Amino acid sequence: MFRALLTGTVVLGLAAAPAIAGQQPTAQKANQTTNKGAAGAQTGDQSFVMKAAMGGMAEVELGRLATQKASSDEVKKFGQRMVDDHGKANDELKTLAQSKQITLPTAVDPHHKATQDKLAKLSGAAFDRAYMQAMLVDHRKDVNEFRMESKSGKDADVKSWAAKTLPTLEEHLKLAQSTNTAVGTSGTKSPAAKPSATKKNPK
Repeated sequence: MFRALLTGTVVLGLAAAPAIAGQQPTAQKANQTTNKGAAGAQTGDQSFVMKAAMGGMAEVELGRLATQKASSDEVKKFGQRMVDDHGKANDELKTLAQSKQITLPTAVDPHHKATQDKLAKLSGAAFDRAYMQAMLVDHRKDVNEFRMESKSGKDADVKSWAAKTLPTLEEHLKLAQSTNTAVGTSGTKSPAAKPSATKKNPK
């Protein structure tokens, strides 16, 4: 009798198990799919926001460095423009990030830190050339990333901010190209750089 009851219990348990086992993974899969979908929609935009914040911070810090160490007035003006424009864009991005519950970085990454350390050791015309080269590389990259986000972003607010900021970055790139050409050919356009700085003509 006991054995018969035990056998019946085992059979009932086995019969119920597939139903339960079949329901749980389905629910879990549904939840996972939903979560993946939500994360997928956010990942690209969040990644863009984080990179934009990091780059913006670096531009401001390097701009401050340029206002202190550059020998060319044009480079100093360019540096101040970076401080002003990127500082404003950074403030807008902070507000946007807070509304999306995105925690922005508070310090630059190792790549930007290495650039900052390298430039901090330079001075005069050498600083001007190195800084403007860095600005050319950074702004070409920025313009491409902002253009892509303004066209393909999933989050309407982030996409709109990228589209709004893009023209300023395009202007920065043109300015970086012209300033780089000026300091790249003469080293500096400041009055201090007279024939004494050139060693090619001993006349």
